[in-house]
Amino acid sequence: MLELVRDFVNTYDVETDADELTSPAELALWLRERGLAAEGDRAVDDDLTTAIALREALRAGLRRAAPVDLPGLALRVTIDGTPRLAPMSAGVPGGLATIAAAVLDPGWERLKVCSEGTCQWAFIDASKNRSRSWCSMKVCGNRTKTRAYRARKHGSRRLQGSNTDTV
Repeated sequence: MLELVRDFVNTYDVETDADELTSPAELALWLRERGLAAEGDRAVDDDLTTAIALREALRAGLRRAAPVDLPGLALRVTIDGTPRLAPMSAGVPGGLATIAAAVLDPGWERLKVCSEGTCQWAFIDASKNRSRSWCSMKVCGNRTKTRAYRARKHGSRRLQGSNTDTV
């Protein structure tokens, strides 16, 4: 389920401002392709609004900045040893509720959002000590470290004075 949440959050690419969920039909197709909605299930504008609110609430939650409110989704709580959330309906709303319910799945702490502000791509941290900060060290990690290096170098430069004394 972590992969499902990661993929859902990544339907919006912050860096390129590209959104896979541009219409209710695209949302329904995305859910059908992942087995969260049936062939005949259709989405409406309210479903798309809920999906975008859910996606951005999950992204904010993955940044672990502050508690976030999830949009109103019909979920049933079951407690028989381990608490579980399950959708109360089928179709598009049920598919979105399934994504929201995944927050209780094991391994959630490994799901993160890239700390590079221009990226915010969701990724699963498979590092042993769970300390990964960027979706890619080659791209986002390198950008962040290069920016910090340049800032340090720029701050350490002293203004060059004239080499000649004037009277």
